[in-house]
Amino acid sequence: MFRKSPVIHLLAAVVFSMAGGSPDVAAAAPKPIIIGLDADMSSGGAQSGEAIRRGAELAIAEINQRGGVLGRPFQLDVRDHRGNPARGKDNIEELAAVEGLVAVTGGIHTPVALAELELIHKHRILYLGAWAAGTTIVENGYEPNYVFRVSVRDELAGRYLMNAAEARGYRRPGLLLERTGWGRSNERAFKTAAQDLGLTIAGIVWFNRGGKNLDGQLRALRAAGADVVMLVASSPEGAVAVRSTAALAPDDRPPIISHWGVTDGNFLDLAEDYVTQVDLVFLQTYSFLSPKVPERAEGFLQAYFDRFSDVRSPAEIRSPVGTAHAYDLVHLLAMAIERAGSIERPAVRDALERLPRYQGLVKDYNRPFTPKRHDALTAEDFSLARYLPNGTIEPVGP
Repeated sequence: MFRKSPVIHLLAAVVFSMAGGSPDVAAAAPKPIIIGLDADMSSGGAQSGEAIRRGAELAIAEINQRGGVLGRPFQLDVRDHRGNPARGKDNIEELAAVEGLVAVTGGIHTPVALAELELIHKHRILYLGAWAAGTTIVENGYEPNYVFRVSVRDELAGRYLMNAAEARGYRRPGLLLERTGWGRSNERAFKTAAQDLGLTIAGIVWFNRGGKNLDGQLRALRAAGADVVMLVASSPEGAVAVRSTAALAPDDRPPIISHWGVTDGNFLDLAEDYVTQVDLVFLQTYSFLSPKVPERAEGFLQAYFDRFSDVRSPAEIRSPVGTAHAYDLVHLLAMAIERAGSIERPAVRDALERLPRYQGLVKDYNRPFTPKRHDALTAEDFSLARYLPNGTIEPVGP
């Protein structure tokens, strides 16, 4: 009797499976490599969480289309920390138990990321920071350090924003800061920069998250002689600051130079028409209206529009920095896994520190990270922007 060879058996199995038969061949498909996303997906910063998700998904789709990494596809596992540090810690514990997880991409907020550091290092999970800017998220004292960031670093942001104030002729900045680790991180940066520039901090006032009125804080800064307000706030409290500023007499309204937290949510819906009555500029690292490498942005934008039908132009992309940062981070992770030849997290961590030049969406990274530097962006990558009434973030220069 004729006996089929193993090759014939395999071909028959493939044909049978394609016809809807035995799932044996499909079951042999390579297991995915999991990337977690731990971000605010439902509360005040949900817009930034969605922006990070979209950037990660677009990078994953590109990588999977060309065959994945080490022959395995990437897959995103999304968790919502809702801006709550305790929930963020629960998410890290849950993700640590996921088979095939190699990294977690993190969103805002700095207090959440800081609360997660112990668990990140306990489980040796690669944490890829796509938004939260607190200096000590990266300069965390852990060795080896599992945190890598493509985002702003407060130590650099404070100096950049103070330089912007000084360049605009202001001499007595007042600080309006949220009462969190993020606010304290920026207080240190602002004070150091002001001293170096010969500026006088007119006053420092604090507010709690969820506050609905900052009239008293703004009046206190003006009474102390502040000629510009340096704001560190997320979008809900940032909108309150704008409304409180607009409530002052027109000649008594200080300009506001803000960290980028005002772009993490539905700021314009909350600030309403008051934003047109206040001189507000804020920090950014990337703009799809003025991309640093237009030809790369063109291909990215076409893929974005094809995948997300709610956006039809670059001007409509919300929280654009989150999308751009996450996109580059996933590609950098893929490079590191390829170089490590493994998804073992310690090996991938070491490979991230040794990556060569990478031509990314945000910029050309000469060496994204080194053993002594886990922040990929510098102050040279910063710029200022403003909101247009339709919600577009418009660059205003360096």
